[in-house]
Amino acid sequence: MSKVALLKTSPDTVIDDYYKLMHLTDYEKSLSKQDKTVLKLNLSWTLYYPACSTPPWQLEGVLNTLKKDDYKDIVAVENQTVVTHPWKGAYYNKWLPLLKENEIDFQPLTDVEWEIHKPKSEMLAMNDIFGEVLVPKMFYGSNVVHFPTVKTHGHTTTTGAMKNAFGGLIPKYRHHAHKKIHEVLVDLLAIQKEIHKGIFSVMDGGVCGNGAGPRTMEPYCGNIILASEDQVAIDALAAKIMGFDPLKIDYIKTAHDRGLGIGDVDQIEIVGMDKGDLKNLNFKFETSRSPVVKWDQRIRKSTMNIKWLHHLLFNSPIFKTFIFASEFYHDKLWYPTTGKKKINEYKKTNWGQLFDKYPYGDFPEYKEIKNWDPY
Repeated sequence: MSKVALLKTSPDTVIDDYYKLMHLTDYEKSLSKQDKTVLKLNLSWTLYYPACSTPPWQLEGVLNTLKKDDYKDIVAVENQTVVTHPWKGAYYNKWLPLLKENEIDFQPLTDVEWEIHKPKSEMLAMNDIFGEVLVPKMFYGSNVVHFPTVKTHGHTTTTGAMKNAFGGLIPKYRHHAHKKIHEVLVDLLAIQKEIHKGIFSVMDGGVCGNGAGPRTMEPYCGNIILASEDQVAIDALAAKIMGFDPLKIDYIKTAHDRGLGIGDVDQIEIVGMDKGDLKNLNFKFETSRSPVVKWDQRIRKSTMNIKWLHHLLFNSPIFKTFIFASEFYHDKLWYPTTGKKKINEYKKTNWGQLFDKYPYGDFPEYKEIKNWDPY
């Protein structure tokens, strides 16, 4: 039976709570200290927005636990998308001072060697969409720790541990996967099981995101944290807490059916919270879609069977107009207006005050991010 640890938390106790959370799962049995441990952070927006990306207390809580438990060979990574920048995102989300304090390097995956991986598992979508599978060479034989947050997603209903691998195992142009996103997430979990020595996830729900995720959401103080080595089980429990039926979410159901983890909450051993509290835990979230996600889905669906047009729109310089539209809507229109209002309200909460206590540090010096499209 898969085990998921679930704890109530608060801004005053969250760092110690992460230590307790990880030990409730016996995480040291999942992550060997003799192997490199890759911290796969979550950057859904270069700019800071509550619940959107890995918050600094989540990173500090895990780093504190690994340090106390004598893990040595650690590296933190994140990738680039057409609308995010890893170094700038690491600065605005306040990761860099924490990594520096713990003498851990931050490594954008744009600047590492990738190689072709030939999956032993049957692929549902990766080969059809990309033709081949590429993975960072440094991932082979390593542990990986994922850092998702509890939030909704316009493409996948919810997003969590399985979706977090999306940024680690597909290079910059990941938007191609949207047409078969649920199948791709299942493929990526199968690939992870082939290349990593250990897989573990910690999920922050101190502040959650409801609505048009993964960016333009309504912040919600959930005051919970979760952890598990079973990526399907932690996503299923998070989905249940958000108010969804996990087995009606395609990526969870398919992964469960293929034996990659447990998606049926009744079959999961839940530790750290008594049944009474768990039974009453329902955030009643609803997934909605931003205009960008709506138009992406609409255009992809309407051109799916017109190959020359689909290729022209998504695999030619014309796609740059979509990128510009997304950046303009999110960064220039929504964020300075609606987003700022929501952030100002969030800053009045105890979690918002905790975020303000973390330093940004110096703006990083970095080499230009490599612009490459292997697909």
